[in-house]
Amino acid sequence: MALSKVGVVATAQTEFRPAWNNAQHIDLISSVVTSVFKGSGLTIDDVDFIIDSGSDVLDGRSISNCGFLGALGAHHKEEARVEEDGLWAALYGVNKIRAGSSSVGLIVAYSKPSESNVDLYWNAQVEPFYQRPVGFGQRAANGIMAQRYLADSGLSSRDLADLVADRWAAAAASGKVSIDALPDADAILAAKEGAAPLTELMFARPVDGAVAVLIAREDIARRVSRNPAFITGMGTSMDTHSVAAREAGRLSSAATAAAMAYRNAGWTSADADIAEISGSSVIGELLAIEALGLAEAGKGLSAARDGKVAINRSGGALPADPIMATGLVRLAEASRQLSQPETSSGGAPSRAIVHGAGGVGMQNNCVFTLEV
Repeated sequence: MALSKVGVVATAQTEFRPAWNNAQHIDLISSVVTSVFKGSGLTIDDVDFIIDSGSDVLDGRSISNCGFLGALGAHHKEEARVEEDGLWAALYGVNKIRAGSSSVGLIVAYSKPSESNVDLYWNAQVEPFYQRPVGFGQRAANGIMAQRYLADSGLSSRDLADLVADRWAAAAASGKVSIDALPDADAILAAKEGAAPLTELMFARPVDGAVAVLIAREDIARRVSRNPAFITGMGTSMDTHSVAAREAGRLSSAATAAAMAYRNAGWTSADADIAEISGSSVIGELLAIEALGLAEAGKGLSAARDGKVAINRSGGALPADPIMATGLVRLAEASRQLSQPETSSGGAPSRAIVHGAGGVGMQNNCVFTLEV
């Protein structure tokens, strides 16, 4: 039986920049919270709860959200913090509405990795006695994943660079990501080594920014939005902590999360028009495409480029990875694409897949299905 529907009423996001030097966390948060209500017919007074997603480690202080309650509009309201990507915060909010305890919720995710050492952030998440001292973390995990993927699939580094260049071009066209110089495939291959065989530009680029998503019960969503996108299925799964102990060449937890979401939505397969997918690197994106059922093993690149399902029309996470907010950005992008139908073939998209990931080597995965 399909889940009861919760609609995405409105979204707002800042520009994503390598560094917002002239803005603090509260500035970024208050900007999207103020903007998300414009044109929705709702105000902060209509919101029953606020769920925010961020990282105390990246923020550099414990319970950092306590300093942002005013910017979140959370005074005298139910407020909760999810220390994970913002798509998990949305999952929490959707379940609160479906359970009948609330009608309207505000989900906010933010990040300022420019103020932190991102490599140390990931390194702090691995096994502390043997892996952490040698610097194992997100880069090394993705390098190992990439070596195996290229060996199994027969792809080359040039193939990866071409896809990365496409993603950066899409992000530049969207106008939502600050890009000083648009890299082509040659520049991507010539970039500094990130973790062999991946160059620095083949990893998701950490950026500063914030995103807000306003969700509501179906009857309210239909009343205040002309063409709301409804969240019809959700799934989440976590793989084992040790990268070496996971199934090689596959994001098993992403596949499990996708199967759960499709089942809850009443889907029999990944039959969607668009997909917004997260990835810690270009290899992470390809593995996610395959895990979501959009391509067979080793065929993710073809699916990313053949147009059957429009994947990451926004550019995805490679040019802009606001850590802790990336998955919620994918939800915002997908809902906008569904609410403002436009495809290269001229047909109106009606279904979308949204994917968020967290942890070293994309250990945790969350999948949503959207329909209009």
